[in-house]
Amino acid sequence: MLKQRSSIPHKVLPFIILILFSGAIWILHDSLQEFHYHHILQQLKSISSSRIAMAIGLTILSYLIMTGYDHLAIRYIKNPIGIAKVTLASFISYAFSNTIGLSLLTSGSIRYRLYSSWGLSAERIARLVAFTVLTFWLGIGTIGSIIFIVEPLSIPILKHFPIHSTRPLGYVLATLVGSYLLIVLFRKTPFHFRNWELRLPSIAVAWTQLLIGSLDWMLAGCVLYVLLPEHIGISFFQFLGIFLLAQVVALISHVPGGLGVFESMILLSAPSIPADMLLGSMLIYRGIYYLLPLTLAALLLGGGELLQKKTQVSKAILFAGQFGRTAIPHLLAATTLTSGAVLLFSGVTPVAPGRLNGIKEVLSLPVIELSHFLSSLIGIGLLLLARGLQRRLDAAYVLAAILLGTSSLLALLKGGNYEESILLGLMLIALLPCRSHFYRKASLFNETFTPGWNVAVLLILGSSIWLGIFTYKHVDYSSQLWWQFTLHGGAPRFLRATVGSVILLLALAIARLLRTTPEDPTEPGPDELIRAKQIISQSPATEANLALLGDKTLLFNEQQNSFIMYGVEGNSWIAMGDPIGPPEEANSLAWSYRELVERHGGQTIFYEVGTHMLPVYLDMGLTLFKLGEQASVPLINFSLEGSERKGLRYIYRRLNKEGSSFEVYPADRTSEILPELRRISDIWLKEKSVREKGFSLGFFDESYLLNFPVAIVRQEEEIVAFANLWMGASQEELSIDLMRYSPEAPRSIMDYLFTNLMLWGKEQGYQSFNLGMAPLSGLENRSFAPLWNRIGSIIFSKGEHFYNFEGLREYKQKYKPVWSPRYLACPGGLALPRILTNVTSLISGGIKGVFIK
Repeated sequence: MLKQRSSIPHKVLPFIILILFSGAIWILHDSLQEFHYHHILQQLKSISSSRIAMAIGLTILSYLIMTGYDHLAIRYIKNPIGIAKVTLASFISYAFSNTIGLSLLTSGSIRYRLYSSWGLSAERIARLVAFTVLTFWLGIGTIGSIIFIVEPLSIPILKHFPIHSTRPLGYVLATLVGSYLLIVLFRKTPFHFRNWELRLPSIAVAWTQLLIGSLDWMLAGCVLYVLLPEHIGISFFQFLGIFLLAQVVALISHVPGGLGVFESMILLSAPSIPADMLLGSMLIYRGIYYLLPLTLAALLLGGGELLQKKTQVSKAILFAGQFGRTAIPHLLAATTLTSGAVLLFSGVTPVAPGRLNGIKEVLSLPVIELSHFLSSLIGIGLLLLARGLQRRLDAAYVLAAILLGTSSLLALLKGGNYEESILLGLMLIALLPCRSHFYRKASLFNETFTPGWNVAVLLILGSSIWLGIFTYKHVDYSSQLWWQFTLHGGAPRFLRATVGSVILLLALAIARLLRTTPEDPTEPGPDELIRAKQIISQSPATEANLALLGDKTLLFNEQQNSFIMYGVEGNSWIAMGDPIGPPEEANSLAWSYRELVERHGGQTIFYEVGTHMLPVYLDMGLTLFKLGEQASVPLINFSLEGSERKGLRYIYRRLNKEGSSFEVYPADRTSEILPELRRISDIWLKEKSVREKGFSLGFFDESYLLNFPVAIVRQEEEIVAFANLWMGASQEELSIDLMRYSPEAPRSIMDYLFTNLMLWGKEQGYQSFNLGMAPLSGLENRSFAPLWNRIGSIIFSKGEHFYNFEGLREYKQKYKPVWSPRYLACPGGLALPRILTNVTSLISGGIKGVFIK
């Protein structure tokens, strides 16, 4: 399973990124002291259209080569998938991760979501991702070792040390690449680590890895090289060495897209090229190599939503529409974040004088000023709404669509920026068809912002402020500047837009800080239980009745027609089953629960869930672990006839002859037999030497039992066994919860009780009888199975000293049930053992109950 990062590094890393980014900005500012903004503009204009076209062509070729990573990985794991699917998954993941980096979602998680939809197991996806990462770094190692040895350059930060050349680094890279080839060539057996097996590729595949990785890096460097001015005095291979060194430093920094870090390393490593020329070329490079593919990926998925029902659409677009459910919200969040950044950067840079002169006859100065100011405020709004889109909020979708449409118009009104208007329009076109992906009806102010998101917003805002300071560093600032309103007053507009953006961001931050502190979980009161009972009466799932135990906190939705029942143990917030209520409310309520847990700093866990909500749990970033299988007996054709029911028929007839009888007491008469049921329950607990459980299991509580009919078995007029009945709405499902019997009960009393209940349920018109779950049932112990499944399978077959796993499955199997899987959705990795301990403790009533019956 994909591992979750530990909490401390996860919280600290964004602030390290912020520090590194601040250092990169300082280097850029120092390197550009002698230059002005118009120098960079002149360099941008000097880049010919033929060179831009060549850069676009090389970018297309580079991304095609990048898809080779996934095609080669699919060949390595020996799991054939269609070419269109693999190409789509690879392009989306790289278009996303190249631009945004690790701030929203890694390329590995996008691959996990898409490839798991196509049937790949988690372990195979992990191997595929590891293979692509290895190919990626082998490419750096191969081409870097050649360049750094043949054309060594000086490492800027080591220039005052005796060893400051990249040649030693080249030898190290060559040694690593050579060692990899030797291991592949001579080692014929896989590596083993505990229960994991790492199979090495063939030598032909290894050489192909080196070739694809090297071509990818060479083409990426070519894109920037063709955008540089002519006669710079640096050969392509010399520049490729600088490019590789800057990219490696940017990757290590983890700054999203290497923004600032990459540029500063290029400036430090290539002092012979004027800084304004370098920065101008790198801005075009960013737009072509990063922003253009990201926009194309967004349009591809948005177009897929519109066209997926048309038979003549290409397979790639169909795949995008079919499997975009998990990727679209993240990708649109990335494009919205990018749109906000574009608006902020545009707001702090001057508009071309020619365009302003062209619109002054049409628009008044107040319209231009107001359009400019509002564009920057919308930029801040889009940065924040991007988080809501990632979390699938319907309000975020509506507001983002409105703001994108408005900002596209304002881009024309503030200075005729048609390029910006077109870009924002394309982002809007990509967003509009995807309404169905944003289903959460929750408040925007209730959404939590992770440290990574906070840092991302600060990075973009800080970059825009620095860009404005750099652009207008020749201006003499004074108090009068704030109130100057002129057609070409770029500096005053920059100041007003920046202050407005900062004030808006601070106001929203204060509003979030002043929101009501969430209440601590408490047991439900009588009114909540009555409300829950009304909802349960409409639910076909009988497990919903566990809420009436009163030992779990209930979270209701705003409409008060759905709820989630949960308990807290340690840092684990454990929801029992899927949300209860109308299916159309379930997704939004599940997200509200996750939001509640995050506000308390806990870990979100869904225990014993079915299959219909699994995509939502995956969208939340949770990992799925199979707990076992639930047995459900179809009652429509259930009978005791035939050879398969021979054993049940014998028990049924024998106990009837011995004086046993079956009866169902309705709920309004349960109180009549409660004292007798209490006596049987107490004896049963004492005989079994066990204590009452809870949470996912019922316990003897008179107020709880009064809610249900009770099935009893009498032996010569004396009650010897009982079970309370759970009855699903529309008679879809019948089940039992608390099952107890006295020592005087005849042998096979539970078989007799189950058989009578199924016959009674069939007579009443129920469609199925729920026999409950067989823990760890259905897990496979195969070489490619996830580690959890392999461990669970061993415990299932070898753990009879702890729990009769196989015996329980065999007991239920004699009723010929239909088996359906049940899962645990929770953070994965090293958190899993603690989560399982907390779940067990919650069910057992504390740690003591785990070890004492």
